[in-house]
Amino acid sequence: MAAFVEPHFDAWQAAGGNMTVVDKVPPEMLHMIHPHWNQFPPMNPLWHSILGFAIFVLGMVSMIGNGFVMSIFTGTPSLRTPSNLLVVNLAFSDFLMMFTMGPPMVINCWHETWVFGPFACEVYACLGSLFGCASIWTMTMIAFDRYNVIVKGLAAKPLTNNGAMLRILGIWAFALFWTLAPFFGWNRYVPEGNMTACGTDYLTQTWLSRSYIIIYAIFVYWTPLLTIIYSYTFILKAVAAHEAQMREQAKKMNVASLRSSEANQTSAEIKLAKVALVTISLWFMAWTPYLVINFTGIFKAAPISPLATIWGSLFAKANAVYNPIVYGISHPKYRAALYQRHPWLSCQDSQDNHSGDNQSTVSGATTATEEKA
Repeated sequence: MAAFVEPHFDAWQAAGGNMTVVDKVPPEMLHMIHPHWNQFPPMNPLWHSILGFAIFVLGMVSMIGNGFVMSIFTGTPSLRTPSNLLVVNLAFSDFLMMFTMGPPMVINCWHETWVFGPFACEVYACLGSLFGCASIWTMTMIAFDRYNVIVKGLAAKPLTNNGAMLRILGIWAFALFWTLAPFFGWNRYVPEGNMTACGTDYLTQTWLSRSYIIIYAIFVYWTPLLTIIYSYTFILKAVAAHEAQMREQAKKMNVASLRSSEANQTSAEIKLAKVALVTISLWFMAWTPYLVINFTGIFKAAPISPLATIWGSLFAKANAVYNPIVYGISHPKYRAALYQRHPWLSCQDSQDNHSGDNQSTVSGATTATEEKA
């Protein structure tokens, strides 16, 4: 590999350091490139190889995982509930994210630059923004639905199919607004520093351009993140209170536990705390690097290198991979249905056949809704 990499940089040094990361960009794309990138030498081809391979693997895993989620949740009668429509919408958005983002980036990494022209660059960035925003707000709606069911209990208005569809339509309309805004002059879509992907322009210093990034971050990062944290915080409190009541009732009845099975010794609040922690942590890990890059650019807080933009793209796209795990495989009924259709996956455990508060709480709003009813 060293023999493949070194001549690239020897040529750059021999040219007096005049070669830049922009040199391979097609001429028709140059008007979209910010002068900031002209100061950086060509990226080590090894990074392009690593990025291309990583995106290929993530894309395959994401499309297979989200394909299973959509197939199982829509094809299993017991899983076709209003709450699970949100899970299906999340899988649909994540599937399209990697289906549209993965192949072009792999090809561009092979060529070490964007090769599809200006319009395709704008469409690529547009679709990334659309599916990313839709996924973020779908996760937010899932968290809020769980809050509504578990915290409010019987006092909550149950989610109906029409209500779920209205939320989904609202999510896509909201995402479409932010997606189309750059086409009408509020910011713009441009190649990123690695020149193999495209995104929003966070280097132009006009307030019209910078305001888009700031307001976008408020409505598509901070508001969803705080809503998810708020929802799971009160869910944990509600479950902890419920567990305390059950233990107190068991003492009064002079029994060890009110549960039908003691196969799982972990309390419901601990299990749910793990689910909440994983959900919030993965969400934060996925979108924070991209937010940091954008805010660093608009406020010139630090120089942004082409290599840094790779990590932002990679972490954001990885979100489409572990969402099927967090929102699908953590659901006992999903695991059971998946096992019935594909026994070779061996994703059903012995506890999936037990019914209890632990199971209904951790699996999310769907099972909880059925138990409340």
